Amino acid sequence: MKKFLKDFIIFAYKQAYACIFGAFLLVMIIMSKYWYPFDDILYRYDFLFISAVIFQWVLILSKLESYKEVKVILIFHMIAMVMEVFKTSPSIGSWSYPEYVYISLYGVPLFAWFMYSAVGSYIARVWRIFDFRFEQYPRRIYAILIAIAIYINFFTHHFIWDLRYAIIICILFIFGKTTIFFTPHHRTYSMNLVIGFVLVSFFIWIAENIATYMRIWIYPSQSVIWHIVGFEKITAWFLLMIISFVLISLINYPKPR
Repeated sequence: MKKFLKDFIIFAYKQAYACIFGAFLLVMIIMSKYWYPFDDILYRYDFLFISAVIFQWVLILSKLESYKEVKVILIFHMIAMVMEVFKTSPSIGSWSYPEYVYISLYGVPLFAWFMYSAVGSYIARVWRIFDFRFEQYPRRIYAILIAIAIYINFFTHHFIWDLRYAIIICILFIFGKTTIFFTPHHRTYSMNLVIGFVLVSFFIWIAENIATYMRIWIYPSQSVIWHIVGFEKITAWFLLMIISFVLISLINYPKPR
């Protein structure tokens, strides 16, 4: 029991370390909501973007993030930004950014890049520090194809059928037997990979609720009165997790146990 407790404390500490970029963004979001003295010279979204860029360089220069990881995160930036521009366009209007901004692309604050890449940053870091190993990991081509299908469906479901649940069934079929092994300290633990995806998606959903409460972005139903984002949104984060995981797997090839 004592060894397990020690491993749990180290696990929690390393998880907090892996979340450092996302935690920084969340702190800055909350702080700038309740105390932001620069309104006259710099919009809040622009301040958050500049802060995120500076912090990203701090991580690189301090070698807390490798250049290899940053390259993949940059790809994630581009993939996410295309989706953001599409989703926030007037004809789609899935969500919106209610505040003024200068540093933007087609009305989307460039700060939004970092909210997505925080997920990729977390996966890259947690993969490394917990020395992930896998059992019955699917062939890489299957993982890549399912990630492509997820990304396409994020766009096409506005015009044709939403295939997310069919895709989730495919994910269960492809990743359902995969076991992930992780080592917090000396002892190695295991978990079904899909369950891991669900758990991380749930915590991202909590962060999303904090962000929408702080009006970083809002959904149409939140424009007048804020309310909790529906649980069904967890499925979207679950699918985004798959894309992020597959992207990171391009630089951290899944090693067998």
